[in-house]
Amino acid sequence: MSMKKAVITVSGNQYVVSEGQVIEVDHLKGAQKSVDFVPLMTIDGDKAVVGTPEVTGAKVTAEVTQELLKADKVTSIRYKAKKRVHKVHGHRQHQTQLTIKKIS
Repeated sequence: MSMKKAVITVSGNQYVVSEGQVIEVDHLKGAQKSVDFVPLMTIDGDKAVVGTPEVTGAKVTAEVTQELLKADKVTSIRYKAKKRVHKVHGHRQHQTQLTIKKIS
């Protein structure tokens, strides 16, 4: 059995996905239980199809596992020596967890 893979674009980022894979993407607001994507490229064993820009007739179906996740905290520090200047900023990116169900 050959493993199907596809390259999809979500919120401006490209991901190489296969069936059953769990990925975390930028937060998709108002996403339904199931989301469809049109792949940029599909790989089925030795056969690869590259779209111009998308592969016609192909579809990647994903299920929303968790709509709102928070990524790990990223901190940035601004510090000036001997000047009493120090500022700490923190940020947690919102994400959506998707499970790839079918590549057709």
